[in-house]
Amino acid sequence: MRGSFISLCALTVSIVLLTSIGAAAQAKPYTPPKTADGQPDLQGIWSTLTTVPLERPANLGAKEFYTPEDLAAQAKRGGARGGGRGAAPAETGDLAVHYDVSQFGLDRAHATTSTSNRTSSIVGPDGRVPALLPEAQKRQAERAAYNREHQWDGPESRPLSERCITWPSEGPPMLAPGYNSNLQIVQGKGYVAIMQEMIHDVRVIPIDNSAHLPSNIHLYFGDSRGHWEGNTLVVDTINFTDKTKFRGADENLHLTERFTRTTPDTLLYEFTMDDPTAFTKVWKAEIPMVTSDAFIYEHACHEGNYGLTGILGGARSDERNGLK
Repeated sequence: MRGSFISLCALTVSIVLLTSIGAAAQAKPYTPPKTADGQPDLQGIWSTLTTVPLERPANLGAKEFYTPEDLAAQAKRGGARGGGRGAAPAETGDLAVHYDVSQFGLDRAHATTSTSNRTSSIVGPDGRVPALLPEAQKRQAERAAYNREHQWDGPESRPLSERCITWPSEGPPMLAPGYNSNLQIVQGKGYVAIMQEMIHDVRVIPIDNSAHLPSNIHLYFGDSRGHWEGNTLVVDTINFTDKTKFRGADENLHLTERFTRTTPDTLLYEFTMDDPTAFTKVWKAEIPMVTSDAFIYEHACHEGNYGLTGILGGARSDERNGLK
């Protein structure tokens, strides 16, 4: 009872704060500080972890926002969405059985988490990733069939994250990976750099009005170019490879990201997915990132990465013994 009461009180405070912040934002938009060369200052360490799922639960239909009464009822039932900054939702899915993340201080109790009354990060009445076009579905099916047949051929046939090349949540677009959910933004004259804690990749984004790379050059993170629209950093990214395929998108994806510092402790991250060869329509999502007092630590992905050699070694052993 005591824990439920505390959760309910904490959630009530969160709702009040969200309402107050929303009212204040309507009254007077926040003006961020400036860097030495006059850019809106987005620098710092930000957490991408949020209580809001990417896609809306099917039972909610077109309901885009929870009411204060909804949130209070959820807290009373057990705090499924309780919290705010510093909340610690329980680990679920693959992460819950991956390993004991709390042993290494990677559990969500050590993470900074944003909260919202949104029912999904994807905005609009659908709240879900649009259906794939028939040709895109066919490509997906062909890739899946090929991967099933050739998944043990060699290192190149294994997923990029298993090979410590990229992580799906790094994007772009950027989503919370479940742990190591921090990124650091650093600004300099003509550039903005975003370093991810997971895998430790860095996106260096020119904001010097330079042109995109030629269309025959494709990159894991695509080719990004940024510019300022008032206090918002707008980043256009094209020239993706066919190896990342975020939710069915392909090398024809045009991704637009917007970074707006809406309070001293909040960075609103919005992205728009436009791939006319994959999705039936353009779709958009928004995630409030919050400041974190955590540090960005080294992510030594290859260190002790025995899984890759073990998987391929097992496949070769099966071949020698006539099991494949």
